[in-house]
Amino acid sequence: MTASLNDIAWPDPARSQAFFTWLSGLSSRHEVPQLNAASLRLASADASFRRYFRVDAASGGETFIIMDAPPDKEDCKPFVKVAELMAGAGLQAPRILAWDEANGFMLLSDLGSRTMMEVMALPSAVDAVARPVAADHELYLAATDALVKWQLASKPGVLPPYDDALLSREIHLFPEWYIAKHRGITLKPEQQATLDSAFALIKTSNLDSLDNARVYVHRDFMPRNLMVTGQAEGPLGVLDFQDAVYGPITYDIASLMRDAFLTLEEDFVLDITIRYWQKARKAGLPVGDDFGEFYRAVEWMGLQRHLKILGIFARLTLRDGKPRYLADTPRFIRYVRATCARYRQLGPLMVLLDEIEGNETRIGYTF
Repeated sequence: MTASLNDIAWPDPARSQAFFTWLSGLSSRHEVPQLNAASLRLASADASFRRYFRVDAASGGETFIIMDAPPDKEDCKPFVKVAELMAGAGLQAPRILAWDEANGFMLLSDLGSRTMMEVMALPSAVDAVARPVAADHELYLAATDALVKWQLASKPGVLPPYDDALLSREIHLFPEWYIAKHRGITLKPEQQATLDSAFALIKTSNLDSLDNARVYVHRDFMPRNLMVTGQAEGPLGVLDFQDAVYGPITYDIASLMRDAFLTLEEDFVLDITIRYWQKARKAGLPVGDDFGEFYRAVEWMGLQRHLKILGIFARLTLRDGKPRYLADTPRFIRYVRATCARYRQLGPLMVLLDEIEGNETRIGYTF
C-alpha cells in the first residue's frame, strides 16, 4: 500500500513549501499535463537520502514520478547524465520532464510500479534458495539483453572510472563498518595481514582480468531496479543508475546473479551467466573466448561486491538508522564463503571470516 499525501512527512517546512510551489507551477512552465497534487503518494525510498513520489495527471489517467533529493545530500547531475546515456543506448529509463536543480526536485516519466522482483514473486527470505520458473527465466534473459545494450554503448572518459582508488574505498567498508563497528572486533596483526593479502588478490583480479575489459557499469543491476513495463522497446526499464561508472565488464552480471535480496539456485546462476557471455561475445564485447576464465572473473568481482555490501548494510544500520538491511547479511556471508571455498588462494580469507562469525571452517577447494 502506498502512502497518501497526508502520510508524507516533511521535516523541513520550508522545503515542503518550496516543493508544493514547484509542483503547482509545473504545467505552466513545462510541457506536462496539469497534475493532481492531492494524488501525491510515496512510491519508494532507497538507501540514500532520495525518495520518490507518484502523482496523477488531473485528467487522462497518466501518472508521473517525482524525485525528492535534497541538494545538500544528493547530487542529481549524475542521474541526469546517465539517464541520457541509457536512452542513447536504447534502454528504457525515466525521461526527465522537469528539474528544479537548486531545490533537488525532478519530474520523471513513470515506468510503472511492478519491479522484476515483484513480478517473479520468488522467495526472498535470507535462508531461502529461489528456483525460478520458465517465465522468470525469460525475464532474466531480457535483463541480459538490456545489459548487453548498455555495455555496447560504452565509451571511455564519459563516466567516472572504477579504478583502484574507488575499489579500495568500497572494499574497505567491510573492515571499517562490518568488522570493527558492527561486530566490535579489532583485528590482530596476523588477521589484518590476511585481510590485506586477500584484498590485494581481489583488487588485482578485478582490475586486470579479461585484459582489463572496461564498459559502462550500472553498479546495482538487479531485479529490484528493473521495471517490467511490457513496452515495445523492451520488456524491462532500468532505475537507480546514478552511481554508474566505467569499469570491469564482470560487475553488472555478478550483481544480477548474486542478488542482494534474492538467492538463486546455482544451476540457474550458471545458465544465465553462460547465456549472457554468449550474447556478449557474439556482440563483440570483451568477455574473452574462455567461459571458465570469464566465470572466475565474475566470481571474484562478486566477492568484492559482497564484502562491500556487508560494510554498507552495517553502515546503513549504525549511521543511518535503517536496520532492515542488516537482516540480509547472512546471505552475503554465504556468498563470500561459497566463493572462498572454490579458490585455494582465498582459503585464508574464509578462515578469517569464520573467526569473525564464530564458525568452524570447512574447506574443499574447486580450484
